[in-house]
Amino acid sequence: MLYYLFQYLDQINFPGAGMFQYVTFRAAMAAILALLFGIIAGRRIINRLQKRQIGETIRNLDLEGQYSKRGTPTMGGVIIIFSILIAILLFGKLGNIYILLMIVSTIWLGALGFADDYIKVFKKDKEGLKGKIKVVAQVGLGLIVGLVMFLNPDIVSRENTEVRVDNVIQQVQYRGEDIKTTKTTIPFMKNNNLDYRSLVSFMGDFADEAVWIIFVVIVILIVTAVSNSANLTDGLDGLASGSSAIIGVALGILAYVSGRVDFASYLNIMYIPGSDELMVFAAAFVGATVGFLWYNAYPAQVFMGDTGSLTLGGIIGVFAVLIHKELLLPILCGVFFVEALSVILQVTYFKYTKRKYGAGKRVFKMTPLHHHFQKQGNGSIDAMIQKPYIPIPEPKLVSRFWLIGMILAVLAMATLKMR
Repeated sequence: MLYYLFQYLDQINFPGAGMFQYVTFRAAMAAILALLFGIIAGRRIINRLQKRQIGETIRNLDLEGQYSKRGTPTMGGVIIIFSILIAILLFGKLGNIYILLMIVSTIWLGALGFADDYIKVFKKDKEGLKGKIKVVAQVGLGLIVGLVMFLNPDIVSRENTEVRVDNVIQQVQYRGEDIKTTKTTIPFMKNNNLDYRSLVSFMGDFADEAVWIIFVVIVILIVTAVSNSANLTDGLDGLASGSSAIIGVALGILAYVSGRVDFASYLNIMYIPGSDELMVFAAAFVGATVGFLWYNAYPAQVFMGDTGSLTLGGIIGVFAVLIHKELLLPILCGVFFVEALSVILQVTYFKYTKRKYGAGKRVFKMTPLHHHFQKQGNGSIDAMIQKPYIPIPEPKLVSRFWLIGMILAVLAMATLKMR
């Protein structure tokens, strides 16, 4: 909203109004506002949750310090959601289709997570929303995002082409016209592009239509997978919120360089007009998660619940798709990916051994993976991997996961030049 106000003021030569035309300035303001709102309003929201006795139900997992968390307020993800929305509504360019899609995604998944937490807390149903309903809602969001990217005329790109001399890149040029494309950035490849059309090239004349069906399906899978992975990661104080903040910084940088033809040319990636505005959303996202971390860091005064975790993962997935960097997610979201993979491996191996030997065996002492490091490795649990034998304290474990996340974020951006 302030963008349009100051745009008018700039036209009448109001001093300083021109600052709001700069994405970097508005991104900084959005981050500061989201951070301050999360800290100041967060305290009041936590107090309100405590008064309503909206506390976390703790299962007996035989983990150190587990019962000290009993009664800690949950559903704190509303702090993140409100912080993001207030900051982006004030400092974002609301006519930008990318910003509108991110706002819709935030509200959509926030409502889904809130409904799940509401059933768990107020209806006393530990299962929450049925898994099928969650999946349908996530598929619905993926469908909306994919179809809007296909149908909206403002979502376009300019493909990068290399000018080589003696097989050495001398220059990266862009076609003059904006086009709809199903290409995406892929790490380690020479031209940094992968066209999903190659998956359906055998269909000949129908390939141009079929590729968008494939693209929409891929968007659905990404949104669902990243959202659920973030949900699984939310098990230690500050783990999901801190990891998401790190990912948000990287995505904000990628959005900015993708929307600037000079930086996009240097990195040899697609130029996406208007995507630099997503840097403002990423800044609000980082500010909101850090503001929430103020209270969520060990020992946590509030948990985000599914209200927060589903929203964080969904935002990251949709954001990456919009800037055509979704194939960087396995690296960038490596912490989320490994957490989800550990659960898949554990369940698969347990079912396989139970069917074959009559008794299920485990790969890890406990999943998601962060709980494996909290368990004593003394052989009392039938697991293939017993190390570490001594449980790692929660604050140290979270800090190490954050460090790994930082390394992966740097690596994800570095892959654009490693080809």
